[in-house]
Amino acid sequence: MQDFQDFITIDKSSDKPVYLQITDAVIQQIKLGRLREGRKMPGSRQLADLLAVNRMTVVAAYNELEAQGWMIQHSRKGSFVHNDVPVLQPKMITEADEIHISSEANIFSFNNNLVESYHDGEIKTGQLVIDDGFPDPRLAPIEELTRSMKMIFKRPGYIKYLNYGSTKGSDVLRRSLAAYLNDTRGLPVTENNVLVTRGATMGIYLTARIIAKPGDEVIMSEPGFHLARKIFEQLELNIHKIPVDENGIDVECIEKICKTKKIAFVYVVPHHHFPTTVTLSLERRIRLLELSHLYNFVIIEDDYDYDFHYASNPIMPMASIDTHGKVVYIGTLTKTLVPSVRIGFLSAHENFVEHAASYRHLIDFQGDGFLEVAIAELYRDGTMVRHIKKSVKTYRERRDHFCELLKKELGEKVQFTVPNGGMSVWVKFENIDLKKLSEKARSKGLEISDGSKYDSVGNPCDALRLGFASLNETEQTMAIEILKACL
Repeated sequence: MQDFQDFITIDKSSDKPVYLQITDAVIQQIKLGRLREGRKMPGSRQLADLLAVNRMTVVAAYNELEAQGWMIQHSRKGSFVHNDVPVLQPKMITEADEIHISSEANIFSFNNNLVESYHDGEIKTGQLVIDDGFPDPRLAPIEELTRSMKMIFKRPGYIKYLNYGSTKGSDVLRRSLAAYLNDTRGLPVTENNVLVTRGATMGIYLTARIIAKPGDEVIMSEPGFHLARKIFEQLELNIHKIPVDENGIDVECIEKICKTKKIAFVYVVPHHHFPTTVTLSLERRIRLLELSHLYNFVIIEDDYDYDFHYASNPIMPMASIDTHGKVVYIGTLTKTLVPSVRIGFLSAHENFVEHAASYRHLIDFQGDGFLEVAIAELYRDGTMVRHIKKSVKTYRERRDHFCELLKKELGEKVQFTVPNGGMSVWVKFENIDLKKLSEKARSKGLEISDGSKYDSVGNPCDALRLGFASLNETEQTMAIEILKACL
C-alpha cells in the first residue's frame, strides 16, 4: 500500500479539490499500467490515514472513480480496479496524416428552407463602420452597471438571483420598466403588462407567432425592417407592403386593404421608422387606432428608440392612447445601453403577456435574471435617466456634425432630411450603384451597407441608412472622407 503514498501527492494550496487530486492520480496510474485491472484498492480509512486526509475525501474520490468507470465497489469485498477500464489512447495527428472530413454540404438532413442564409461579417476592433444606427458603447454606464452587480452579491439571499426565475423576466425589472413607461410615455401599465425579452426582435417574433397563423394577412411598410419581414415570411404569413412618405406609413392604403382582406395585424415603426427615419404623424396614428378597432386587427408598435428625440417632445406612442387594447408595444434597451445587452420588452394586456410568456418558455426558459436585476438597480438610482440625457446631448451634436459633413463634402451627390431623432440619417444617392460603393469603401477600410436589405420588391435601392451615433466627430470625418473619395 506504500506505493499509493508515492504516486498520490496532495497539494492543499491548489484550487483543485483534494478528492479530485486523488482521483486524477489513480487514473494516471491505471493508464500507466501500474494499477492493473482487478487490483484491490486500499480501504477508504486506510488510504485516508496514509495520505493524512479526511476519510470522506477518499470516499468521494472512490465514488468519482466508480462513476467514471475506473473502479468498482463491493459492499463486503472492497474496492477494485475495474476489469474493463475506459482507457482511450489518443493518436497525435502529424503533418503526414491525411485528415478525412466529409465533403458533403449537409451530412444529415434538416429543414434549410426556414430562413434565408444569414452571414454577418465580423467587425474587427478599431475598424471604421457606418452602421444602421447603433449606440456608442463608449458612452455606456459600464462602471455603474459593474457596481450594481457587486452590490447584488453583497445582499443577503443573493443566491436567488442565480437560480431559475420567471419566464416573464425579473419582477424588479418589470416593475422598473412599467414605472418608466408610465413616466416617459404615458403607458397605463403595471408589471403584469410587461414581458422581458431578449431584444425587440424576440418580442416581434412572439407577438406575430401568437396572433397569426400560416396564411393570415398582415401589413407592414416597404421599405421596412428586414428582420421583421423575415420573421413574417418564416411564419408563412401573406405580407401586404405599404409605402412610406414623409408622414410615415400610408394609412389610407391600409384602410383600402382592410375593406377586402381580413388583417391579423399591422406592424408599424412610428418613431424613426426603419429604415427611412420618418415619424408617423399624430393624425395617422389616431386613424390607425380607429381602423384597428373597426376591422379588429392588432397593431404591433415597434418603438425601438423612443428616448432619442432632439427637436421637440416626441409624439406619445399609440399604446398610450389605445382604449381598446389593440396595441402590443415593443421596445428594447439595446439602443439605450449597448447592442450586446440583449434585453427588450413587450407590453400588452395581462392575458396576452401570460400567453406570450408560456410560448416563450418553450424556446427560451428565461433571460439573464442577474443582469436584469442589475439594470433594474440603474433605473432605481437614476443612472439610466442620467445616461439617456447625456446620450441625447451627445447624439444630437453628432447628428448635427454628421449632417453638416454630408452637406459640405458630398454636396449634390446625396439628398437627406435632418432627422428629428434616432441614431441615423436616411441618405439618397444620385445615380450611384450602392453595391459597388460598398465594395469600394470596404477596400479603403470603411464598412457600409449596400442597401440590399431595405427593399424586398426587387427594385435596386438608391438610399442608405447611415448611423451617426456610434462615431465621434473625428471618426465621422474619416468615414465621410472615404465616401467622398469613393464617389
